[in-house]
Amino acid sequence: MSDWLRGSSHDVALAFGADVVRYDELARAADVVPLPRGDGPVGCPAGTEPVALVATVLAALDRGRPVLVGGDQAAADGLAGLLPAGTELALLTSGSSGRAAIPRVVARTNASWLASAGPLARLAGLGAGDRIAATGPLHVSMHLYAVLHALWLGATATDSVAGATAVHATPTRLARLLDDPTVPPTAIVAGAASGGALRRRAAARGIRVTEYYGAAELSFVAAGRDGRLDPFPGVEVELRRGSTGHEVWARSPYLALDAVGDGMLRRGPDGFATVGDLAERTADGGIRILGRGDAAITTAGATVLAEHVEARLAALPGVDGSAVLGEAHEVLGQRILAVVELADGVELEQVVTAARATLPPVELPRRWFVHVVPRTDSGKVARGALRAALADGSLGDGYPAAAASGRSVS
Repeated sequence: MSDWLRGSSHDVALAFGADVVRYDELARAADVVPLPRGDGPVGCPAGTEPVALVATVLAALDRGRPVLVGGDQAAADGLAGLLPAGTELALLTSGSSGRAAIPRVVARTNASWLASAGPLARLAGLGAGDRIAATGPLHVSMHLYAVLHALWLGATATDSVAGATAVHATPTRLARLLDDPTVPPTAIVAGAASGGALRRRAAARGIRVTEYYGAAELSFVAAGRDGRLDPFPGVEVELRRGSTGHEVWARSPYLALDAVGDGMLRRGPDGFATVGDLAERTADGGIRILGRGDAAITTAGATVLAEHVEARLAALPGVDGSAVLGEAHEVLGQRILAVVELADGVELEQVVTAARATLPPVELPRRWFVHVVPRTDSGKVARGALRAALADGSLGDGYPAAAASGRSVS
């Protein structure tokens, strides 16, 4: 039986929709999954039914074959010879396409994920008696890990929060779940900073939130509660000066082997690695994640992080979602654009007024759009899709219309 399957034979391992599968049934299913001939990577495309996806991943791991999670067999065949030696899990990252000649892939060992299972269980207070909900597609690494972790615990993994005792979710997903009376009492949150308003809402519902920061290439880096993040058990963290701020560098047994394609992973000779995310130390010695360095906007001589402005906007009354981009400007270098999702009955002018009263001038968006914020499968803002929509005019004219001539909203 796989190292991940630690539940009792007749306990329920997976409950996805109408598919309810016991541990012994899942083990047998993995044993008989037909894999392509040879010893090359096995494709496991996005959209694969959850039980079949989990069985295929387990089958490949048990038989010593690398498995490309999120890509079809043609994409897997295209990776033959490109994956580093020892690759067992090949994970497509946000923005990847299984049809690309060389997709963006994070290559890691199975052991690098197994090593973090015990520490996460202790941090989040999870055990075999839990019923754990994954709230996104399983070809996304954070959701696949959530399911495999539940199996390692001997718990039940499910796609339904009703009856669940714990849930893995992005902050955006958790915010929506808090309106559901069936939201579980334990939440494990990742994918973006949760923000104080979300933590307070969760606390008011009596929900115990464990938040962690990581990346597909780094796995777990920092974790904690109540807005404070400290190094995840087994991780050494250093903040090193980069071109736009202090970058998070991590050294741990959880790191990926390498990234194939247009990956973000950078390694140092000392065993530390980074994906370029920026952070700072808090007054009490914790770690505050600021966002990806490549999402920095240089405006009027200052560097502004898109994720930081997005968090401030999302905290304004009536804003259900936000995204921020930089747009070339002949005077400012770049100007800040905001895309906001508004609650019913809320007018954009109300939000702009609140932003003017809350944000410092350098962070204040100069142009606004009301539009659904596109997101990747992992819950992050799909900036590429937003830039394309801005370029083709599908976001609309923006507010105020005079901004197109370079005049500001202030």
